[in-house]
Amino acid sequence: MDIILLILGFSCMIIGIFWSFLPALPGPSISWIGLLLLYFTNAVPTNYWILGIALLITIAISVLDYVIPSRGTKKFGGSSYGIWGTNIGLVIGIIVPIPFGFLIGPFVGALVGELIYDSKNHKRALKAAAGSFIGLLASSFMKFVICMMYLGLFFWIVWENKSELF
Repeated sequence: MDIILLILGFSCMIIGIFWSFLPALPGPSISWIGLLLLYFTNAVPTNYWILGIALLITIAISVLDYVIPSRGTKKFGGSSYGIWGTNIGLVIGIIVPIPFGFLIGPFVGALVGELIYDSKNHKRALKAAAGSFIGLLASSFMKFVICMMYLGLFFWIVWENKSELF
């Protein structure tokens, strides 16, 4: 049973890494579940501190995943229309089956939102949309780094308990 949990936990780690590139998908949450599955094995003693701190980090990253693209829009001079456009574009970009919709959606959403707010100032609208895109990239990078840290932690825990697991 330990080997099955180990394989499932590792699979969650890999899925979490891939999902970290897609906005609004729970890459770090899936990786945290991989850590949790590792601790369900009989060979690994449960460490509630590691699980608790990792859970708090996962929750914070999940919240920031929705906040950072909007903040990027605002930082680059966007209005509330651009922020709403970013969020709506993010959802639509994930749902609509176009290539790289998850990247294009927030950018186009912020651009459209800003053009609705002020149709004459195209430069400001484009700047706000670029801020949305940069925020999205920053958010994805942050999730990827956390997932890679969880993978490293997973390997470290397996290495420390290899005699009991194998």
